[in-house]
Amino acid sequence: MVHPENEVQLETVKAVLKALKIPFEPQSTSFPSDISKSIEKSLKQFESGETISLEQFTEKHFSKK
Repeated sequence: MVHPENEVQLETVKAVLKALKIPFEPQSTSFPSDISKSIEKSLKQFESGETISLEQFTEKHFSKK
């Protein structure tokens, strides 16, 4: 498993592996679009300071009403 920082590094690693005839299976790290949208929304909320504590989250979503 490798973790290239950008597309250029990824393509270079693939080229080296192919040149050395080392078999590999690329794995996709993409998420379904609804999950990606949710992640983007959450990151924007975090960046703008819209956060709650774990305690507040637990109380809001798991408290018995």
